[in-house]
Amino acid sequence: MPDLDFKVEGVEVSRYAAAPLLLFKIRLSNAVPGDCIHNVALQCQIQIETTRRHYTLAEQERMLELFGEPERWSSTLQTLLWTHVNVTVPSFEESVLLDLPVPCTFDFNVAAAKYFYGLEEGEVPVLLLFSGSIFYRDELGALQVSRISWNKEAGFQLQVKVWKEMMERYYPNSAWLRLGKDVFDRLYRYKMHGSFPTWEQALQSLLDSREECAS
Repeated sequence: MPDLDFKVEGVEVSRYAAAPLLLFKIRLSNAVPGDCIHNVALQCQIQIETTRRHYTLAEQERMLELFGEPERWSSTLQTLLWTHVNVTVPSFEESVLLDLPVPCTFDFNVAAAKYFYGLEEGEVPVLLLFSGSIFYRDELGALQVSRISWNKEAGFQLQVKVWKEMMERYYPNSAWLRLGKDVFDRLYRYKMHGSFPTWEQALQSLLDSREECAS
């Protein structure tokens, strides 16, 4: 029966994707010699291990919405679920290097997007948890199926600059914000009645008014 091990050998930004996409380079190795792996229906859960890095004062301020005041981080700073990914691994015997595609979003309603945006530099500890089914042929050539062991995982240090460079490539000098339709309609009316030529100017007007009231 196959016994697969997993290792993350690197990551790169996909050049030809229509939306932001990271390609994690995953090395799959079979610890049992002689087994011919027909294919693997691989499932991967990716977590962000937020407690395993240091945060600057500026980063702590940007994490307020996610984790609250830094004084409370001993109880509020917890591992974040990034995403789930499914991929089919082709046939191999001893080992294979696989591109694991991980879609990324700039939607600030998503906790992972807020987290990455709030970081300045350094690395992000991520943990990849693997599961799925292995289809292989035994000594007699019969097709067999086994499950990937529940404890298979691999850690990786993702550089913050990789994420920032990817988002800058897809959204140069901009950010993406999704609004509810009722809020959008109110903002749209404000933009039209104020004769603002761009959304940025309409929002800037609202922010300026807010700051004037606060002062």
